[in-house]
Amino acid sequence: MSELKDSFTEKLRIYQDRINASLPGAFTGDDLSVDMTMEAALYSLMAGGKRIRPVLMFAVSDMLSVSKDDVIPFACAIEMIHTYSLIHDDMPCMDNDDTRRGMPTCHVKYPEAIALLAGDALLNRAYEIMLTACLDSNPGKVKAAAFLARMAGERGMIGGQTMDLLSEGKKISDELLLDLHHKKTGCLLTAPVIIPVYLCTHCKDALSIENHLTKFASHIGLAFQIKDDILDVTSTKEILGKSTGKDQAEEKSTFVTLYGLSKARELLQDEIDGAQNVLLLLRDKGFDTRFLEDLNKYLLLRSK
Repeated sequence: MSELKDSFTEKLRIYQDRINASLPGAFTGDDLSVDMTMEAALYSLMAGGKRIRPVLMFAVSDMLSVSKDDVIPFACAIEMIHTYSLIHDDMPCMDNDDTRRGMPTCHVKYPEAIALLAGDALLNRAYEIMLTACLDSNPGKVKAAAFLARMAGERGMIGGQTMDLLSEGKKISDELLLDLHHKKTGCLLTAPVIIPVYLCTHCKDALSIENHLTKFASHIGLAFQIKDDILDVTSTKEILGKSTGKDQAEEKSTFVTLYGLSKARELLQDEIDGAQNVLLLLRDKGFDTRFLEDLNKYLLLRSK
């Protein structure tokens, strides 16, 4: 990470601090005092993590000069949806993991049924937060909420997770692997990149900007997944804060199992380069893409 600038590290921390300060307000004190489900939901929500999805949303919003107040409800919602998916993904009926972000998973810390409900609570509260934000006069907020719902649903993350489960123990085609991860990982990384376009009330040539950002998001979504697949075979539980080596043990098709480690690293670099090329086009249009360029490099260099 020494290749990254101090200015990037500082801005990354500011964005992470912003979302970390906003998330606890998702649940009131009364909720926490009487309801174990809410306690379990907040336990997982505040367990740390890179907060990449809210960071992406804040970064693109700043690039487009979108109001921070307009963005925060959607940034909270996407992190809550991401967290609910991790709670469910870790459960015995799915990946059966006992550690997440270096801490006991929700179903280990709390009764399994409570963990299931905690995930449900996070998902529903995310929609409540977004719909409340939609009560003002900005019609783009309704479009943004609908887009996030689609990216998180059967046509997005849930659909990809279904494909992943049904592919265990099978060798799948290149095309199916790309489609699987475009949905499972990519859609919830596309949402924070595109939502600021919908929230922007002053953007000129919004369709062109959306098209460029969609391509950027596609590249970083695949890059993120390829890097995860690489870390699953090259890192340790202590570094990652979660189990490693499970993909091979469960005979899952990944970029490493399908192409090998060396080719997977080449594919990762290709996606990082593709994302950088899109950012250069946006820079030529007058946008300040410096943080996003450094974030792109951060995804390549990350160790967890």
